[in-house]
Amino acid sequence: MTALRPAEGSDGTDLGGLAQPGAPSGLGLAQGIALYLASVLGTGLLVLPGLASATAGPASLVAVGVITLLAVPLAGAFAALAARHPDPGGVASYVRTALGPAAARATGYWFLFGVAAGGPVVAVLGARYIATVVGIDRAAIPWLALGFLVVPFVANLFGVRLTGWLQLVLTGLLLAIVVIVVAVAAPAVRPESFTPFLPHGWGGVGTAIVMFVWAFAGWEVGTHISGEFARPRRTIPLATAITLVLAGGSYLALQIVTVGALGERSGRGDVVLLDLAEAGGVRAAPALIGVVSAVVALGVLNVYLAAFGKLGASLAVNGDLPRWFARGAESGAVPRRALLLSMTLVLAYFAVSWATGFDLQPFILIHTASMVAVYTVGMIAAIRILPRRTPGWWMAVVASVCTIGLLLLAGAALLVPAAVAVIAVAVTLVRRGRKRRRGAPENRDAASDG
Repeated sequence: MTALRPAEGSDGTDLGGLAQPGAPSGLGLAQGIALYLASVLGTGLLVLPGLASATAGPASLVAVGVITLLAVPLAGAFAALAARHPDPGGVASYVRTALGPAAARATGYWFLFGVAAGGPVVAVLGARYIATVVGIDRAAIPWLALGFLVVPFVANLFGVRLTGWLQLVLTGLLLAIVVIVVAVAAPAVRPESFTPFLPHGWGGVGTAIVMFVWAFAGWEVGTHISGEFARPRRTIPLATAITLVLAGGSYLALQIVTVGALGERSGRGDVVLLDLAEAGGVRAAPALIGVVSAVVALGVLNVYLAAFGKLGASLAVNGDLPRWFARGAESGAVPRRALLLSMTLVLAYFAVSWATGFDLQPFILIHTASMVAVYTVGMIAAIRILPRRTPGWWMAVVASVCTIGLLLLAGAALLVPAAVAVIAVAVTLVRRGRKRRRGAPENRDAASDG
């Protein structure tokens, strides 16, 4: 791939990483906020408020505040990268420019082959939630989960511009339901539920913070669809800032009513939103929360499949995947072949999870370890690419320290990203060996290897 280009030319027109003349106007602010919110307000919305309350008690409010603040530098650095250099390759393209083709391959493979393990997790959690609150036989869970995977895949075949409008509707429904649940549960909040404030000590708060990392992951998704924005340099930072406020506010409001209305009952069940709705006397609570789980699962999968498709096409353009998958990498085009590859990967993970009785923990570990690896290398690349001493550069410096800390905490789960990195290095060596045998000049090898 050629060097990254800035988002706007000297005349103010949007260029984009692979933008073509005459491309459609692209995503606007509302669609951008919807897509970002979907990647952040994910399945954590269904389970984290109760789990955090059981782990840290009322002090779980502190955990929400801390993780929201920690998300600022990471989200800000990714927004600065996406706004200045929109490219469907996302983090992998930034790493290619800053650290070379081998590191870029590893980053792209981590996201495409590792983060994809989270697809079945989202689908199964959504299906389990619906089965619990609506009373559907648990034998139907695999088929419900499969439906959650197929619907966003079909929607993405029509392009991210269409899915952006679909996501706007889904996110609007999600925020509306969150507001309704908070409003109906608020009268049941009791001041005595907030004492003692630290029943499990600061260790419980630390555990709750780690839990909420899952909730505030997803900022890298926007880098892959950054080229689809009409005005990336203006829209992406604003969409990121608004998303931070809305996501942090949503989790904080839910945490307040979870602790205040449910007290010691919070965290005992698997469906805390249902408990909150019932605490507020909502008769249609099961149906309402069933809608929430469906919206969350569809929204998250919709955004991630769009990112996987664009990344797969970009990797193919660079020769990291077969060239057949490259169609649709340019801005405004639909990467249907790469989407098919992405869906095949997700379905493969889904088949394995089904065969192992839907034990989701291994897939969560693969997903999170791969994500942390992408974040760490991405922030190192951001430090090298972004103009020094700009706000985005400083955010990347702070975020790199945070992500390295998370990398150390990942422990044995890093075995999968490490194996993928070895494969990426092996691919690099094989390609270079082939080019040397063909007589390619050695000084052009690294430039063309990508």
